[in-house]
Amino acid sequence: MPRYALKIEYDGAPFVGWQRQIDLPSVQGAIEAALGKIEPGPHSIAAAGRTDAGVHALAQVAHCDLARDWDTFRLSEALNYHLKPQPVAITACARVTEDWHARFSATERRYIFRILSRRAPVTLDQGRVWHVRPKLDIEAMRAGAAHLIGLHDFTTFRSTICQAASPVKTLDSLEIFEHSGPSSTEIHFQLRARSFLHNQVRSIVGTLERVGAGSWEPDDVRKALDACDRAACGPVCPPHGLYLAGVTYDDSPFNSQD
Repeated sequence: MPRYALKIEYDGAPFVGWQRQIDLPSVQGAIEAALGKIEPGPHSIAAAGRTDAGVHALAQVAHCDLARDWDTFRLSEALNYHLKPQPVAITACARVTEDWHARFSATERRYIFRILSRRAPVTLDQGRVWHVRPKLDIEAMRAGAAHLIGLHDFTTFRSTICQAASPVKTLDSLEIFEHSGPSSTEIHFQLRARSFLHNQVRSIVGTLERVGAGSWEPDDVRKALDACDRAACGPVCPPHGLYLAGVTYDDSPFNSQD
């Protein structure tokens, strides 16, 4: 059967997350239902990561197997037609080999977390940023983040229901950028790794926010990491500021579109 890679953008607000759940709206379920409109099912798609409820994606990647040999442009157009009015879009589609796998062929995942720092309520970005009122110390957060780069046991920063076989992961990069406007500051956390633990990004950002707010010292992040104890973690930040920004492959099916 022909296999197709899909690059997917979505607003996670209406969904219980990526993974299909019975009688609950999921991104996977929405796409599989759209596939059922263009070819008889059932359909089951595999993705590079399972986002939680409320988490968004700029470039999630999944693959599907279909009976028909589709033109990739027509396939993406057909899926987008049947996905309406749900906030899910196929932004790219490519034919791949039968042994290519959206999850297992991936070499890196990239996430962005957005914080909007200002006193006034959020209006235009409601549900898409974490609203934090106190001004945050960017340099202190960068100093705290430096302790997390590299190979570590991230037990402190993973959910107690995480199903990963090992808490040991390599965090390749954690960069923090500040974008100041006339009335607010937006802070972006950009994280890269081959794979992440459940709630790892939100646990890290929530902990670093405490550093930026002055409740923690930067070295407290190292102490929390070394504790290998979930109780040592800072608060887990809300999901709506988190975006799956991209997935990297050694030989990307999307070529220059990545």
